[in-house]
Amino acid sequence: MQSIAVFCGSSDGASPVYKESARALGHELAARNLTLIYGGASVGLMGAVADGVLERGGKVVGILPHFLHSREIAHSSLTELIVVDSMHERKLRMSELADGFIALPGGPGTLEEYFEIFTWAQLGLHQKPCGLLNINHYYDSLITHFDIMTGEQFMHDKYRSIVLTDTTPQGMLDQFSSYAPPAVKTYLTDENRT
Repeated sequence: MQSIAVFCGSSDGASPVYKESARALGHELAARNLTLIYGGASVGLMGAVADGVLERGGKVVGILPHFLHSREIAHSSLTELIVVDSMHERKLRMSELADGFIALPGGPGTLEEYFEIFTWAQLGLHQKPCGLLNINHYYDSLITHFDIMTGEQFMHDKYRSIVLTDTTPQGMLDQFSSYAPPAVKTYLTDENRT
C-alpha cells in the first residue's frame, strides 16, 4: 500500500475531537509513508488531515474541481494539486490513485463518496479496503444500518466485511494491511449459468 484516499467534511464539526482526529490520521499516514489522496481543500477536516500529513513531512495529493478552485479554497502547501473538470472526475482520479479509502466524519458529500467507492468494491471494480473511522461514535448508526441491510438480506454477509471500522487511525490502517476482499458480486447461480 502506497496511498490512502480520505473522504471527510469541509467543516470542523461540533466537537474539537473531529479536527484533532483528522490531524492524527494525517500524522499516522505520514509515519507509515502513505501518501494522502484527498479533495484538495484547506478547510474543515479536509484541511486538518492534509496539515497533519504535511506537518510530519509526508506527501499529499489534492484533487479539486475547477469550480471549487476558483472559490480559493485550495490548500496552498500540497505536494501536488490536480485540478479536474467535475466532481465525477475528482472521484475517479481519487479511486485510481488510492490503494484504500477512509471516511472521516462528514456530511452528505462524504457519505456519497464513501458509498460509491463501497459499491464499486462490491461490484468488483476494485479490491481495495474501505474504512469508516468512527470518531466520537459518529458512524454508530450507519454501522448499525449496514447490519440491518445484511439482516434484511439487501446485502450479503461477505459484502458486509468490506465495511471496516475502527476508532483510531492506527487500528484502521492495521486492518487495511491485512484486508482480503470478498468474491465479486454476481447474480449468477448454478441454475442460471450457461
